[in-house]
Amino acid sequence: MALQPSLRPTIIAGAYDAPHTLDIFLDYVCPFSAKLSFAIDNILKPLVDVGGLYYGKVKVIMRLQVQPWHATSTYTHEAGLALFKQQTEFFDGPSSTMTPLQIREKLAGIAAQVITKEQLAMFKELLKLKPTPNGGIGVTDDLKYTIKFARQNGVHVSPTALWDGLIANQISSSWGEKEWTEFLAQNVAV
Repeated sequence: MALQPSLRPTIIAGAYDAPHTLDIFLDYVCPFSAKLSFAIDNILKPLVDVGGLYYGKVKVIMRLQVQPWHATSTYTHEAGLALFKQQTEFFDGPSSTMTPLQIREKLAGIAAQVITKEQLAMFKELLKLKPTPNGGIGVTDDLKYTIKFARQNGVHVSPTALWDGLIANQISSSWGEKEWTEFLAQNVAV
Protein backbone atom coordinates (compact mmCIF):
# COMPACT_ATOMS: atom_id res chain seq x y z
CA MET A 1 0.00 0.00 0.00
CA ALA A 2 1.00 3.61 -0.33
CA LEU A 3 3.14 5.04 2.43
CA GLN A 4 4.25 8.64 2.72
CA PRO A 5 8.07 8.94 3.01
CA SER A 6 8.08 10.23 6.60
CA LEU A 7 6.39 6.99 7.71
CA ARG A 8 8.79 4.58 5.97
CA PRO A 9 10.14 3.46 9.38
CA THR A 10 6.73 1.91 10.00
CA ILE A 11 7.73 -0.91 7.62
CA ILE A 12 8.65 -3.13 10.53
CA ALA A 13 9.43 -6.40 8.76
CA GLY A 14 10.31 -7.70 5.32
CA ALA A 15 11.87 -6.01 2.31
CA TYR A 16 10.68 -2.50 1.41
CA ASP A 17 10.05 -3.55 -2.18
CA ALA A 18 8.26 -6.85 -1.44
CA PRO A 19 5.23 -7.34 -3.72
CA HIS A 20 2.81 -8.37 -0.93
CA THR A 21 1.88 -5.99 1.88
CA LEU A 22 0.43 -6.80 5.27
CA ASP A 23 -0.80 -3.58 6.90
CA ILE A 24 -1.55 -4.06 10.58
CA PHE A 25 -3.44 -1.34 12.45
CA LEU A 26 -2.48 -1.25 16.13
CA ASP A 27 -3.34 0.97 19.08
CA TYR A 28 -0.64 1.29 21.74
CA VAL A 29 -3.15 1.03 24.60
CA CYS A 30 -5.19 -1.88 23.21
CA PRO A 31 -4.36 -5.21 24.87
CA PHE A 32 -5.27 -7.12 21.69
CA SER A 33 -2.92 -4.91 19.67
CA ALA A 34 -0.13 -5.71 22.13
CA LYS A 35 -0.83 -9.42 21.71
CA LEU A 36 -0.61 -9.12 17.92
CA SER A 37 2.50 -6.95 18.16
CA PHE A 38 4.32 -9.66 20.10
CA ALA A 39 3.21 -12.21 17.47
CA ILE A 40 4.68 -9.97 14.77
CA ASP A 41 8.02 -9.92 16.59
CA ASN A 42 8.12 -13.60 17.47
CA ILE A 43 6.42 -15.21 14.45
CA LEU A 44 6.07 -12.92 11.43
CA LYS A 45 9.46 -11.21 11.50
CA PRO A 46 11.40 -14.48 11.31
CA LEU A 47 9.25 -15.53 8.35
CA VAL A 48 9.55 -12.30 6.31
CA ASP A 49 12.92 -10.84 7.32
CA VAL A 50 16.30 -11.83 5.85
CA GLY A 51 16.64 -15.60 5.90
CA GLY A 52 12.91 -16.20 6.28
CA LEU A 53 10.86 -18.29 3.87
CA TYR A 54 8.95 -15.19 2.68
CA TYR A 55 11.78 -12.64 2.60
CA GLY A 56 11.45 -10.43 -0.47
CA LYS A 57 7.83 -11.50 -0.87
CA VAL A 58 6.04 -9.82 2.07
CA LYS A 59 6.50 -6.56 3.95
CA VAL A 60 4.69 -5.71 7.18
CA ILE A 61 3.64 -2.13 7.85
CA MET A 62 2.55 -1.06 11.30
CA ARG A 63 -0.27 1.44 10.94
CA LEU A 64 -1.03 3.45 14.04
CA GLN A 65 -4.73 3.27 14.90
CA VAL A 66 -5.81 5.90 17.40
CA GLN A 67 -8.86 4.69 19.32
CA PRO A 68 -10.80 7.66 20.76
CA TRP A 69 -12.30 5.56 23.56
CA HIS A 70 -8.77 5.13 24.97
CA ALA A 71 -8.23 8.60 26.43
CA THR A 72 -4.43 8.56 26.10
CA SER A 73 -4.34 6.91 22.68
CA THR A 74 -3.43 10.13 20.87
CA TYR A 75 -0.54 10.88 23.22
CA THR A 76 0.88 7.39 23.09
CA HIS A 77 0.74 7.36 19.30
CA GLU A 78 2.53 10.66 19.19
CA ALA A 79 5.34 9.09 21.17
CA GLY A 80 5.21 5.69 19.52
CA LEU A 81 8.27 4.11 21.09
CA ALA A 82 8.78 1.19 23.48
CA LEU A 83 5.22 1.32 24.71
CA PHE A 84 3.53 -2.06 24.51
CA LYS A 85 5.49 -3.41 27.47
CA GLN A 86 4.33 -0.48 29.64
CA GLN A 87 0.89 0.15 28.16
CA THR A 88 -1.00 -0.37 31.42
CA GLU A 89 0.54 2.84 32.78
CA PHE A 90 -1.46 4.69 30.09
CA PHE A 91 -4.82 3.00 30.61
CA ASP A 92 -7.63 5.35 31.64
CA GLY A 93 -7.33 4.84 35.41
CA PRO A 94 -3.59 5.36 35.92
CA SER A 95 -3.46 8.32 33.51
CA SER A 96 -6.73 10.02 34.51
CA THR A 97 -5.10 12.75 36.60
CA MET A 98 -2.20 13.45 34.25
CA THR A 99 -2.02 16.45 31.90
CA PRO A 100 -1.02 16.00 28.25
CA LEU A 101 2.40 17.47 29.06
CA GLN A 102 2.88 14.98 31.92
CA ILE A 103 1.89 12.10 29.65
CA ARG A 104 4.36 13.21 26.99
CA GLU A 105 7.12 13.58 29.59
CA LYS A 106 6.42 10.06 30.88
CA LEU A 107 6.57 8.75 27.30
CA ALA A 108 9.93 10.48 26.84
CA GLY A 109 11.13 8.68 29.96
CA ILE A 110 10.21 5.35 28.39
CA ALA A 111 11.93 6.31 25.14
CA ALA A 112 15.06 7.23 27.12
CA GLN A 113 15.43 3.55 28.00
CA VAL A 114 16.04 2.57 24.37
CA ILE A 115 17.54 5.58 22.56
CA THR A 116 20.67 7.72 22.90
CA LYS A 117 20.75 11.09 24.67
CA GLU A 118 20.93 12.84 21.29
CA GLN A 119 17.92 10.92 20.00
CA LEU A 120 16.07 11.68 23.24
CA ALA A 121 16.67 15.41 22.76
CA MET A 122 15.25 15.18 19.22
CA PHE A 123 12.35 13.06 20.51
CA LYS A 124 11.49 15.61 23.19
CA GLU A 125 11.69 18.38 20.61
CA LEU A 126 9.09 16.56 18.48
CA LEU A 127 6.77 16.39 21.53
CA LYS A 128 6.86 20.15 22.16
CA LEU A 129 3.79 22.14 21.22
CA LYS A 130 4.13 24.22 18.06
CA PRO A 131 3.88 28.00 18.54
CA THR A 132 0.59 28.24 16.63
CA PRO A 133 -2.55 28.07 18.81
CA ASN A 134 -3.81 24.76 17.41
CA GLY A 135 -0.78 23.40 15.55
CA GLY A 136 -0.14 20.28 17.58
CA ILE A 137 3.37 18.90 17.96
CA GLY A 138 6.15 17.82 15.58
CA VAL A 139 4.47 14.56 14.57
CA THR A 140 0.87 15.79 14.40
CA ASP A 141 0.84 15.83 10.59
CA ASP A 142 2.02 12.19 10.45
CA LEU A 143 -0.62 11.25 13.01
CA LYS A 144 -3.31 12.96 10.94
CA TYR A 145 -2.15 11.03 7.87
CA THR A 146 -2.40 7.68 9.68
CA ILE A 147 -5.89 8.49 10.94
CA LYS A 148 -7.07 9.57 7.48
CA PHE A 149 -5.56 6.44 5.93
CA ALA A 150 -7.39 4.20 8.40
CA ARG A 151 -10.69 6.02 7.93
CA GLN A 152 -10.55 5.85 4.14
CA ASN A 153 -9.99 2.10 4.41
CA GLY A 154 -12.88 1.54 6.81
CA VAL A 155 -10.67 0.59 9.75
CA HIS A 156 -12.64 1.16 12.94
CA VAL A 157 -11.04 -1.09 15.55
CA SER A 158 -7.64 -2.39 16.47
CA PRO A 159 -6.12 -4.65 15.62
CA THR A 160 -7.21 -4.76 11.99
CA ALA A 161 -5.15 -6.15 9.11
CA LEU A 162 -5.14 -5.52 5.37
CA TRP A 163 -3.63 -8.04 2.96
CA ASP A 164 -2.62 -6.35 -0.28
CA GLY A 165 -5.03 -3.52 0.43
CA LEU A 166 -8.12 -5.48 1.45
CA ILE A 167 -9.33 -6.03 5.00
CA ALA A 168 -8.42 -9.55 6.11
CA ASN A 169 -10.97 -10.22 8.85
CA GLN A 170 -9.68 -13.73 9.41
CA ILE A 171 -6.43 -12.43 10.95
CA SER A 172 -6.65 -12.52 14.74
CA SER A 173 -4.57 -11.32 17.65
CA SER A 174 -4.84 -14.90 18.94
CA TRP A 175 -3.00 -16.39 15.96
CA GLY A 176 0.10 -18.44 16.62
CA GLU A 177 2.77 -19.83 14.33
CA LYS A 178 0.42 -22.42 12.78
CA GLU A 179 -2.18 -19.84 11.67
CA TRP A 180 0.39 -17.37 10.34
CA THR A 181 2.26 -20.08 8.44
CA GLU A 182 -0.98 -21.34 6.87
CA PHE A 183 -2.11 -17.81 5.99
CA LEU A 184 1.16 -16.97 4.24
CA ALA A 185 1.27 -20.32 2.42
CA GLN A 186 -2.23 -19.70 1.05
CA ASN A 187 -1.80 -16.04 0.16
CA VAL A 188 1.76 -15.43 -1.04
CA ALA A 189 1.61 -15.74 -4.81
CA VAL A 190 5.20 -14.95 -5.78
